[in-house]
Amino acid sequence: MNLINNLEWRYATKKFDTSKKVSTENLEQIKKAIQLSASSYGLQLYKVLIIESKELREKLKSASYGQTQITEASHLVIFCNYSKVTEEHVDEYFALKSQIEKVNISDLKDYSDFIKADVNNKSKIEKDKWTSNQTYLALGNLLNACAELKIDACPMEGFEREKYNKILSLEEQGLNTSVIATIGYRSDNDTSQHTAKVRKPTKTLFA
Repeated sequence: MNLINNLEWRYATKKFDTSKKVSTENLEQIKKAIQLSASSYGLQLYKVLIIESKELREKLKSASYGQTQITEASHLVIFCNYSKVTEEHVDEYFALKSQIEKVNISDLKDYSDFIKADVNNKSKIEKDKWTSNQTYLALGNLLNACAELKIDACPMEGFEREKYNKILSLEEQGLNTSVIATIGYRSDNDTSQHTAKVRKPTKTLFA
């Protein structure tokens, strides 16, 4: 199974080769994998920022506890969940669903109303957790796609969310930084690549 081999190959890369860049073609494949990610109701209540600018990444590095992957990697990928979920988001989804599936939008009203009711019943905290969770599903697809393409990646939660939001002017866009990942190619000097994976045995992990 190629997926297992790819997952055995990948690791959370700590040091990237600054001379190597992810090609436009491979970047488009990674974006497609993220686009095809599963999400609750299919709403995809997030946006994904792909940052290449060294100047901007230098600013974000200071909000990432100085971790060098931020500036050494080829690209920084930032998953941002919507900080506010409205009925308009649901309407946008069903307008797209109607167009793609060639279904009269009036035939989708009951399902649309069901989702709106569910969303409206969630508290602000519940909505934030719900939309943030969706970004992790997309992150998983990024990691799998990178592994297949033999592109290294490092998922990261070590950053100051409020500073990211301010640097990227996310609040004005109704967005919030949820999780980030750096992608590129491992440095020969990254000793982490030679460390054995530490995972629970399957007999312990599964009941």
